[in-house]
Amino acid sequence: MYTIKKLQSIISEEISKEISQLNETEPKNLYEPISYALSMGGKRLRPVMVLLAGNLFSDSIENALPAALAIEVFHNFTLLHDDIMDGAELRRNSLSVYKKYNQNIAILSGDAMSIMAYNYLLRCDSSDHTGMIRLFSQTALEVCEGQQLDMDFESTLDVSIPQYMNMIRLKTAVLLACSLKLGAMAVGASEKSSDLLYAFGLNLGIAFQIQDDLLDVFANPDKFGKKVGGDIVSNKKTFLLLKALELSDPGLKITIQDWMTKSEFDETEKIQAITEIYKKLNIRMITEGYVNEYYKSALNLLEEIELPGEAKNELLQLAAMIMTRDH
Repeated sequence: MYTIKKLQSIISEEISKEISQLNETEPKNLYEPISYALSMGGKRLRPVMVLLAGNLFSDSIENALPAALAIEVFHNFTLLHDDIMDGAELRRNSLSVYKKYNQNIAILSGDAMSIMAYNYLLRCDSSDHTGMIRLFSQTALEVCEGQQLDMDFESTLDVSIPQYMNMIRLKTAVLLACSLKLGAMAVGASEKSSDLLYAFGLNLGIAFQIQDDLLDVFANPDKFGKKVGGDIVSNKKTFLLLKALELSDPGLKITIQDWMTKSEFDETEKIQAITEIYKKLNIRMITEGYVNEYYKSALNLLEEIELPGEAKNELLQLAAMIMTRDH
């Protein structure tokens, strides 16, 4: 079995090869921004998940590598376009693509990346090529649906927790689930095992996103890497906010809504006020309960896959690494 560290090294080496080729490809204004986006680094967790899933069923991960590249290029395409939509000037402490080049170039380079992802996927020598492309296409569409729902939620107070859960399933969880299932399909794993990995990834992704909401409010600021309370300042619809609105009495609900509708306010005061409401309603413990519930569900699904326990150790380690972060 490959270790996570070794797989990160393998995928980084493959991406470096692709970057070198992109730097030699014309037109420069289309491919150089793609090279730049891919060179920003990151933990490469999604492509590593592809390779880990493949390694569960095969000692050779060669056939899963193109699928891993497809996932990483697609993921970076979504980040490139997200930065434009969010007006985010930085990505991984570097200028985002649209700030380094310009918005039109970034849009077109992002479009090219989404198409390149399919070309990588076509390199897989799989007996179920059609199934892999169908899964990837469905996932790509669902990620777009999740992003649109997230944007729609910005302009309304009337968002239910089930609506929120569906949004994070689409925006975040399905790509993790797809990564795992593609890796299994690439090496010819059974349909049952592939589906269990997908369900594992779905539950892990939901737990990850709810925990992300939690960290934005209650993380250690010194370790978080960004200002705590950013979601509160921007009125982002998070699990914590929606649960607080659900549990509040009419007076407290009005207080929350007043803060959300103010156009001028002191950021520190708003963060403190909403955080105090969360503490009063025991939102932190409730949220941690939801995180643990989805995480345990993920682990139970992984247990159902008929493989020796030690074969799953690296994937369990990756899941733990995702869930035990504080920044």
